[in-house]
Amino acid sequence: MVARNPVPARRPASAAWGVQLLLNARWTPLFFAAEKYGLAFVDICLLLAALGATVLLAVRVDRRVSCLLAPYLLWVGYAAALNLALWLTN
Repeated sequence: MVARNPVPARRPASAAWGVQLLLNARWTPLFFAAEKYGLAFVDICLLLAALGATVLLAVRVDRRVSCLLAPYLLWVGYAAALNLALWLTN
């Protein structure tokens, strides 16, 4: 919906979406394959920030998109808490 919307705020929202996708793609190999829990935690914190920016920027384009991103934001927050707990215990 954001990509098809002609609103000028579309470009920053799309850029933020791309950044969070890249950070999401980096987290899995860092956490699971390399077992670099500290680096993975830094990555997921950046992912949370980028996702928050995506939600805030997307609300200017289409409020429904921001609402649909809320469960994803909660899930990434939960994954970050688990990542931190694993990092601190190992």
